[in-house]
Amino acid sequence: MIGKHTPSPPPVDPSSEDITFCSLRLLRSRRVGPATYHRLMREHRTAAAALDALPQIAAAAGVADYQICPEGVVIAELNTGHANKAQLLIAGQTGYPDALRDLSDAPPLLWALGDLSLLQKPMIALVGARNASSLGTRMAKKLAADLGDAGYVIVSGLARGVDTAAHIAALPTGTIAVQAGGVDVIYPIENSALAQDIAKSGLRISELPMGVQPQARHFPARNRIISGLGCATIVVEAAAKSGSLITARNALDQSRDVFAVPGHPFDARTAGCNMLIRDGATLIRSADDVIEAVGQVTVQPTLDLPAPAHKPHRTLRDIAGLHAQILDRLGPSPVAEDQLIRDLGAPPTTIAPAIVSLELDGRIKRQRGGLLSLAD
Repeated sequence: MIGKHTPSPPPVDPSSEDITFCSLRLLRSRRVGPATYHRLMREHRTAAAALDALPQIAAAAGVADYQICPEGVVIAELNTGHANKAQLLIAGQTGYPDALRDLSDAPPLLWALGDLSLLQKPMIALVGARNASSLGTRMAKKLAADLGDAGYVIVSGLARGVDTAAHIAALPTGTIAVQAGGVDVIYPIENSALAQDIAKSGLRISELPMGVQPQARHFPARNRIISGLGCATIVVEAAAKSGSLITARNALDQSRDVFAVPGHPFDARTAGCNMLIRDGATLIRSADDVIEAVGQVTVQPTLDLPAPAHKPHRTLRDIAGLHAQILDRLGPSPVAEDQLIRDLGAPPTTIAPAIVSLELDGRIKRQRGGLLSLAD
């Protein structure tokens, strides 16, 4: 006699009402990158509907026999993420960082490992040279620690040098590492212990599939997330051609402030920072300069105190225009700095940083008695 058999429940179709599964499957399908993903979501409203329409869209574009991402690939990635205790954040869903929502090339999905609440706090990106000098490393640590104490979460890329220093200094107050490979792949390997510490008290995120090894083409795309998360980007030591300058350009495109720490003109590691300052980035000497520009992280003012006046934001075009005015006023004959300030009719706090920037760039020369002239 055959015993009573209790049938197992029928398998659930993971693509039917499962937003996470469908979103991941859509993004992992061939020829679907961030821009295409967002366009499909605007046109079809849900990932499931976009998946249904994708083969027909591909055929209309001349792609024959188009196949969407196999379910097994998606299931394997989800299982790997869960095994690593990572969470998947989806654009438009709860938990996805507000700072990225309005970017045209926002990552549709993010794997996250650690404290998700950090994504909802004020953030500042801090990047710089991998071969940072001792002075650059100290500066990065000081900026990260002081900005952390002021309430900002420090975002960086887990690279050698400045990134490493910034993460270490910000661990007690909150730091986010944006990785160029899968969130479960640590690069460089010498930062393994740091990466584990960040996963415990900070946050690691990546838009790439689990298990993906970092490749050169991944780093520029990673940099747009670093700058996008921060309300501003700080560059501490950067060569004339470096990934840090890509991050700075991304920040400008995303309407974020860019700050740079000046360096000696003969030091190639600071050439990029000096170029940024020349082109209008704000010169900073300490965290106080950053906070003065972006504001304190404070509670609302009490009723018996007036709210602080809003500080007008100076764009790079404004600063470049000021540089041009200063250079126009100067010539071979020395002019007193205070006279130059009076002639320009702008506050000394606005003129002085511009003068320092031009001086560091070698375009003006300071002489005895506080006199200024064009450089030879």
